[in-house]
Parts: sequence; structure tokens; C-alpha cells
Amino acid sequence: MRVLSIVHEHDAGPGVFADVAHERAEEVVEWIPARQAPPAAEGFEAALVFGGAMHVDQDDGHGWLPAEKQLLRSLLGLGTPALGVCLGAQLLAEVAGGGALRMTRPEIGWTLVELTGGAAADPLLGPLPARFEGFQWHSYEASPPDGALSLARSDACLQAFSLAGAPWWGIQFHAEVTSETIAGWIAGYRSDEDAVRANVNWDAVLLETNQKIARWNTRGIGICRRFLDHAASLRLAGAQA
Repeated sequence: MRVLSIVHEHDAGPGVFADVAHERAEEVVEWIPARQAPPAAEGFEAALVFGGAMHVDQDDGHGWLPAEKQLLRSLLGLGTPALGVCLGAQLLAEVAGGGALRMTRPEIGWTLVELTGGAAADPLLGPLPARFEGFQWHSYEASPPDGALSLARSDACLQAFSLAGAPWWGIQFHAEVTSETIAGWIAGYRSDEDAVRANVNWDAVLLETNQKIARWNTRGIGICRRFLDHAASLRLAGAQA
């Protein structure tokens, strides 16, 4: 399959999702919106939309955001399967008719996530445990459109959703992240005003990461595999129709 990978910042890349795509020999086209004109939406069988320090409502400060949103609208119109992570989830929610809201305080570190009853039959999240710890780093939360299915929550906010009318998923937790990426974010946390104000115990987060990242990467790999499997099945069904 030809997979569009939207990467907003060099230190917020595809992580273990890239390993899955390489393992499957998918044709991955990486697009960095701040550096390149958007590709044509046609010709992609799936899209992965990753995170970044910017926010969905900062079109004025990031002049490339409107063009990215327009590309995502085109992908939605074509019915192209998409999986958004953190900022990516918020972008998918806005483009589909919802939005994203600033939280009263950021959610950073390892937190408990619980699947909803609606997740049991979901092809991506259904195989996950009913409760698991996931890595978070966000100051906004996705607010999907009416009719979207809530798939997971934490004490702070909605953690995962899917759209009713299209094969689109948003996950707030960072299923793609590696230990190296987390260490890099922590090393540069002073560039994130919300993270500075949150007064996080960074040594504790690093210790938890060392203890939990192997299992977390296994779960992230599973989510990405199931997403690409689902996209491939839709492609086959379309070819046979």
C-alpha cells in the first residue's frame, strides 16, 4: 500500500509505526507540512498523522496548517483510512466537524487509560486490555464530531475515538513513541510552557519509561499493524467490488 506519513516535527516522528510499515514493505511517503507543498490526496491507501508542539487553533502562527487541514478533508472525502496520534487526532476531529479544546492542565507522563464498552468490537483497540497505562504529552484534547464513537478515556479526557461514517481513528496517547523520543522531549521540556508550569517529576517519568516502554511498544506496534491490516482489507474489498 501507499501510506502517507504526516510528520510535523523531526522529534515527533513515526517511532515504532515506521518499523511496522518497513516490516510490511509498505510504500511510505513522508510529508513535512512546514517544508513541503501538500501531496495530492488521491493515490494513498492509508494516512498516519503524528503529533507536534503546535496546536490545532494556531493557523496564524503556522501558515501551513490550513493546507494540511484541506488535505485531510480531501482524504476524508475519498474515504482514505487515517489514524491520528495526539495533535493528529485533534486535527482529524476538527476536519471531521469537531474540534479540540485546551485542557485546564496538561496530561504528561504515564497515565491509566480505560477502554469504553464501544471499543470491544473496534478493529484497532479491541484487542487491548480493558485498562492499560499509556504515555501522554498534550495540552489540548480532541472533541470529535457528533456521532463519533468514544473508544477510551483517562481521568483527564477522551483518549480515543473513531468516526461513524469513515475509517478514521484518533488516539490521544502516544502509541508510536520510543524511549529515545521520550528522553528527547524531556531534555527539551523548557520549550513547552505548559510542561514547565505542570511541574512534572521528570526523573520519575524517565524511570517509569525504562520500566514500561517495552510493553508499550508492543501495544503500539499492534495498533499500527491492525490499522494497516484494516486499510489493506478495505483496499481489497474496493478492488473486488
